[in-house]
Amino acid sequence: MEKKIFLFVNLFILCFSFVTNYCIAQWMQSNGPYGGNITSFAINGSNIIAGTNGNGVFLSTNNGTSWNPVNNGLISKDIQSLAVSGNNVFAGTLSNGVYLSTNNGVNWIAVNNGLTNLNIKSLAVSGTNILTGTYGSGVFRSTNNGGNWTQTALNNQIVNELAVSGTDIFAGTNVSGVFRSTNNGVNWIQTILSTQTISALGVSGNNIFAGTENGPVFRSTNNGVNWTQVNSGLSGIVFSFAVSGINIFAGTNVNGVYLSTNNGGNWTQTTLNNQFVSALTVSGINLFAGTNGRGIFLSENNGMNWTQIALNCQTVYSLVISGSNIFAGTNGNGVFLSVNNGANWVQTALNNKSVYSLAVSGNNIFAGTNYNAVYLSTDNGSTWTQTALNNLNVISLAASGSNIFAGTLNFGIYLSTNNGLNWTQTALWYLTIYSLAVSGNNIFAGTGNGVYLSTNNGTDWTTANNGLTNLNILSLAVSGVNIFAGTRNGVFLSTNDGTSWNQTSLNNKSVGSITINGNNIFAGTDSSGIYLSTNNGMSWIQKNEGFINTPIIPSMNALLIANNYIFAGTTNYSIWQRSYSEFIGILNISSEIPNGYNLHQNYPNPFNPATKIRFDIPNSSNIKLIVYDILGKEISVLADERVRSGTYEVEFNGENLPSGIYFYRLKSGNYIETKSMVLIK
Repeated sequence: MEKKIFLFVNLFILCFSFVTNYCIAQWMQSNGPYGGNITSFAINGSNIIAGTNGNGVFLSTNNGTSWNPVNNGLISKDIQSLAVSGNNVFAGTLSNGVYLSTNNGVNWIAVNNGLTNLNIKSLAVSGTNILTGTYGSGVFRSTNNGGNWTQTALNNQIVNELAVSGTDIFAGTNVSGVFRSTNNGVNWIQTILSTQTISALGVSGNNIFAGTENGPVFRSTNNGVNWTQVNSGLSGIVFSFAVSGINIFAGTNVNGVYLSTNNGGNWTQTTLNNQFVSALTVSGINLFAGTNGRGIFLSENNGMNWTQIALNCQTVYSLVISGSNIFAGTNGNGVFLSVNNGANWVQTALNNKSVYSLAVSGNNIFAGTNYNAVYLSTDNGSTWTQTALNNLNVISLAASGSNIFAGTLNFGIYLSTNNGLNWTQTALWYLTIYSLAVSGNNIFAGTGNGVYLSTNNGTDWTTANNGLTNLNILSLAVSGVNIFAGTRNGVFLSTNDGTSWNQTSLNNKSVGSITINGNNIFAGTDSSGIYLSTNNGMSWIQKNEGFINTPIIPSMNALLIANNYIFAGTTNYSIWQRSYSEFIGILNISSEIPNGYNLHQNYPNPFNPATKIRFDIPNSSNIKLIVYDILGKEISVLADERVRSGTYEVEFNGENLPSGIYFYRLKSGNYIETKSMVLIK
């Protein structure tokens, strides 16, 4: 009996080890770059909820240390406002009305019955009344948690802000200033502040604060009957207020957060002083500032110090490696640097540009930006210098020896032979250059008119489009004699320097990014995530395990293989990473050292369309596992890398292959073993 129990326990441990290793073979979100456009906050007990522009709702249950997207049921991800009533959380969206969640955003349902305008600008709660300000149709009210809405008497205004003070409700409008209701919106009276566009409203005791689009902040101590300008020490347009005891915080459009301790009599700028702060909220001693592009900052000492916290919803256009350093170009927030494989990211000195492309030449890092062209750093991003190429959108870069090529929007390719001191426009002056690739002495340019080839450093260019059925070339990659082109209709392959092209089996996707390592080709798409081919595009396998949502890979250089990882820059969800060996399907299912090399029979066998192949490696060594057809033609490289001792398993998928006998061969040093398997369809 004891022996049976012992065997059962060991079998369970082996199975658990297999399941655990299999489950971790997936994409994990990197710890940054932090960022995102934060529009609103709501506090519900210990839960902090953040609304974003384009990325939906995020939830933190640990004071902002980590955030998770909670968007199930949300059709619109453009969140303009948030409000809490009891256990109900309401989200106002840009074009799809109001949504309700009763479980902190885990699930959402639309509650729009009676709303004649679904462009929601603001939300507020007054007792059992939920009020929403719309774009052009004034204020609506619900008394049954959004079950029904009734338009109030304020019915022809753009209502940017709503605030509640006791039984009074204030509405900040476009152009017409502040309105007040004392009976839950049945009637409204326009206050004397009647000609301003209101950008923010805040309540502190008996004080009502109004930020205006023209800059001044006004205060009323008598419910809007009179208003006094209170701007001493404050600069910029106020877009958000928050109150903590006697402390009143104001978030501005360019100068960060200000603090007043005397009801707006004087304002002092906090150390968060160079940001667009669009949302503020207080939870206990924690002050959260939501920014336009840089995500969320936290202060635990009333703004004396701030820490950027991990909201990973940047759009990452480009990735590049220099030594062990990984650089990421983002949308509007410049270049970030990680020195530890994505465990942490820091923003470099280039911090306020959209960086569409990155390239490395020796110790030089080049960044292609929007309208400010190319920047150069020689010290890993500590400082950046604008090169002589400026006032252009640079969306692609490539280095060939001492030559730097810059592809622009509508103005072709520029060449620098002296690290950006001078640039010369090449012959393709009228085209948009989406991608560039170097193969020996050949320079390939991907454009909206197909592929162009130069063999003399850009002096002359010739078209290389034979066989291309789609001429929108979004990405290019080179591996030996193989050149891959990602188009709006999948991936094409040329084996003769672009003289002719053949479409691969990935033929109905828009492929914005391609990267290659050995026989493994990775393609990032705009709708279906990431695909892998190990046989030059003959077949592709989707590899999206672990992603929160199917990622959008931007039409830039957003895939990178570095330091035994593969990194993917995404739209709105920052950078994700995965162990390279796991990504291509090799699973270490046991670390116990085998007695010797052994290639196991695949299972199942026969198979359709997938089967698993297991093998034992007794010591660290380089291995190759290759599949051949019955004629000896190489079909797929399943493994080509160095592994530690242990037992491994890899999946082979024959979905795009005909039925028949195939062979798989394992080679490691002097050890070679071959077995056969049968595909039956």
